Amino acid sequence: MDLHSVDEVLVPRTRAELPCASPGIGFIGGGTWLYSEPQPHLTTLVDLAGFDWKAVAVGDLGLEIAATCTIEELCRADLPTTWSAAALFQHCADALLASWKVLRYATVGGNIALSFPAGAMTTLCTALDAELTIWRPDGTEYSVPVVDFVIDDSRNVLGPGEIIRSIRIPVHALTARTAMRKLAQTSLGRSAVAVAGRCGADGFTLAITAATPRPYALKFDELPDAAALADALHCRIPEDAYFTDVHGTAPWRKAMTDLLAEEIRGELE
Repeated sequence: MDLHSVDEVLVPRTRAELPCASPGIGFIGGGTWLYSEPQPHLTTLVDLAGFDWKAVAVGDLGLEIAATCTIEELCRADLPTTWSAAALFQHCADALLASWKVLRYATVGGNIALSFPAGAMTTLCTALDAELTIWRPDGTEYSVPVVDFVIDDSRNVLGPGEIIRSIRIPVHALTARTAMRKLAQTSLGRSAVAVAGRCGADGFTLAITAATPRPYALKFDELPDAAALADALHCRIPEDAYFTDVHGTAPWRKAMTDLLAEEIRGELE
């Protein structure tokens, strides 16, 4: 889609070249969502591809993913064989139900920054204890867990002019066993419920997304039994956290979340 209100595209090569925060400025990761609908409030686009960040970097502490890394690059990355959780990358990418063309250009950082309930990279990063490094326009930066980054449907903690620089996934999460389930009410529909689990040396983590406006992460010191998991789902996620839209009702989403969570617990048991 043509963005007729945009009259300038900036391609910064260094951080100093980033423009000052302004309501009319939009940042491009892959642009797959940005160009999918009118953006009349934008007059300037800033293409982050100009930074030429390395897509993925393997280190002793884990994996660093550039915000501009495409979902395809992440799924095809050459990673240590001991990082069994890497299988979750493709499972989450498949939950997007996007064409190969979209996956080739859509970025990990862009999917998280959109902060949609069904953001599959949010699901992935919540399940794997990922943290974001965020650049402030004053030259400083800070870190925030992905589970705390998204605060509501299409809302996150980013302030004016702030951008996601990278995503870090720790080794303890990458070496864990994982499982994922997702449901939609139509065969090619948007995910209405998405649940991902991780079981490793640090215990059991369950990520609840798509059914709720923001992600939830339930953590246990060890794999719980069915009753303990059901109790945690009831006590730690408010009843009104589940929402109703054209993709499903709140009661259905809650019931399916409970069902898929137990399936994941059973698979990882």
